[in-house]
Amino acid sequence: MTEKPVCSCGCSCSDAESAEGTVNRLIFPCAGVANTGQLTNCAAIQLTEEGYGGTSCIALLATGAKGIVSAAENADEVIILDGCPVRCGGKIAESLGIHVTQTIVVTELGIEKKGSREYTEDNIETVVSAVWEGKGRTE
Repeated sequence: MTEKPVCSCGCSCSDAESAEGTVNRLIFPCAGVANTGQLTNCAAIQLTEEGYGGTSCIALLATGAKGIVSAAENADEVIILDGCPVRCGGKIAESLGIHVTQTIVVTELGIEKKGSREYTEDNIETVVSAVWEGKGRTE
């Protein structure tokens, strides 16, 4: 008998429910190959560790998997961290009708996109701070 594969990205993929008085946030980093994409992943992990929300997998969302789509639809807030102006993460959410409450585009924060892993702790902090400050809020 084969077991169903389990994602261990940190999202339970169950319906998003928040405890009274807390905001249930799902953070989707683009995690692209360029430095800015990799930076979104590091920032999402740091935001999760700081208690801002839970990091979820944009690739799984792109498959339309019912659990993650349901979690995104039921979250209080959905945050997209896109690495560049192509905005892949935002396009994935939009294609599924997911309401995004905040979008951060790393290159719009003054960080240059390169074909390498060239980023610093300061770059990560720039993205994390932008999220905490609500710089990409749509509402």
